[in-house]
Amino acid sequence: MADLKSPRLIYAKGFLFLLAGGMASGLLLWEAPTLRVALLLAVAVWCFARFYYFAFYVIEHYVDPGFRFAGLGAFVRYLLARRSAAWRGDGAGGGARPVAGAAPGNGHPPSGKDAGPGEGATVRRE
Repeated sequence: MADLKSPRLIYAKGFLFLLAGGMASGLLLWEAPTLRVALLLAVAVWCFARFYYFAFYVIEHYVDPGFRFAGLGAFVRYLLARRSAAWRGDGAGGGARPVAGAAPGNGHPPSGKDAGPGEGATVRRE
């Protein structure tokens, strides 16, 4: 499946996730309308959001800057590869390892500042 490139579709996808999460939360609270259920649901949502931030932002910016994750499955494969490398004695399991779905090269998608011709460099036409 190709990556979404249309900003409108990306926004639509994000808001559909928000709608689905809101509906699921509402149905859970409708099923068991107690303060305890509401607080546990809020804590669960907050914790999952923080884990997602950890998996993608914290790991990439503070632990392994040479690696870019393509999804939660890629994050799990990354952790397993680091763990097996540590068991084999290949160092501490550090360093970037390619994962399916990750961009080639330095591990980051091409941007205008570091991409060469044909690698996603933005060309400004006037």
